[in-house]
Amino acid sequence: MTSASRLTRFAAALAGAAVLTASLSASAVQARELSVSTVLSDAFPWGQAAEKWAELVEERTEGRLTLRVYPNSQLVAGDQTREFSAMRSGLIDMAVGSTINWSPQVPELNLFSLPFFMPDEAAVDAVTGGEAGKMIFEAIESRGVVPLAWGENGFRQVSNSRGPISEPGDLEGLKIRVVGSPLFQDTFNALGADPTQMSWTDAQPALTTGAVDGQENPLSVFDVARIDQVGQEHLTLWNYMNDPLIFAVNQRIWDSLDEEDREILRETAVEAGEWEIAMTREEESERLAAIQERGVEVTELTEEQHRAFVSATASVHDKWIPRIGQELVEAARADIEAR
Repeated sequence: MTSASRLTRFAAALAGAAVLTASLSASAVQARELSVSTVLSDAFPWGQAAEKWAELVEERTEGRLTLRVYPNSQLVAGDQTREFSAMRSGLIDMAVGSTINWSPQVPELNLFSLPFFMPDEAAVDAVTGGEAGKMIFEAIESRGVVPLAWGENGFRQVSNSRGPISEPGDLEGLKIRVVGSPLFQDTFNALGADPTQMSWTDAQPALTTGAVDGQENPLSVFDVARIDQVGQEHLTLWNYMNDPLIFAVNQRIWDSLDEEDREILRETAVEAGEWEIAMTREEESERLAAIQERGVEVTELTEEQHRAFVSATASVHDKWIPRIGQELVEAARADIEAR
């Protein structure tokens, strides 16, 4: 082999190595992991929604984007009400979060927590898919977070260890664990209860020891967490408020993505949300049956009993509608009326 041939082959080998290195470097640059916060694990529909989103994103981007889900409020040391501010500041890239937990930073989200405002699932869908839903997404985006899609934690029911609750007087003096939202404090105060704010991490031990008498949560949480095993033998189905979930991403992260990846994130969030909403609703009757089979006494309100709770919490509406925004509330009422 001539010197010229050896030089040619050496140059070709160098060029090939350079191409391979460049290719590997490009892949390394393109592959990106983003954190996703959730309050509950994949034992619950909420956590399953986040996992579904991650699965769809990895599949559609062929691994270019990976969503790593951190359940149980890990990224905010268990304080679920800090999730939105942590995402806004960039400590969290993304989240599948609760309207309740984000309401301290986004007052408009208190719309869904107004007691007895949402009469049924069709009303929830009308609001999230209507003019009010658009206004809420605009409010979130104005605070440095990009909302992409809706999910569902469901209507919240109340349980306790003392006895059946069928009228406001039955709540008198009961210590009820509530989330860290002032509106919840006002609602249970209006009903004569003694609301005690604590994270979900602290709630189950408090129920076990009797430090609190009761709690309020969707049936999915009551069922999966086996709340009946910590003395919650009485459950009232009163649908007093609904807790939609929101798939969202930090604004700076969003701006750093190209148009194709943004579209994939949005499409997969919508798909995961629709999947989770359908699953949550389909499983509701099965969960209720399972709870009853475990010996829990279930109370369903008559129309007259329901009206008594509505009347007892009217003052909460008077106080909170100005904070939420009269225009938003009217838009939501119009959406519900047109459902």
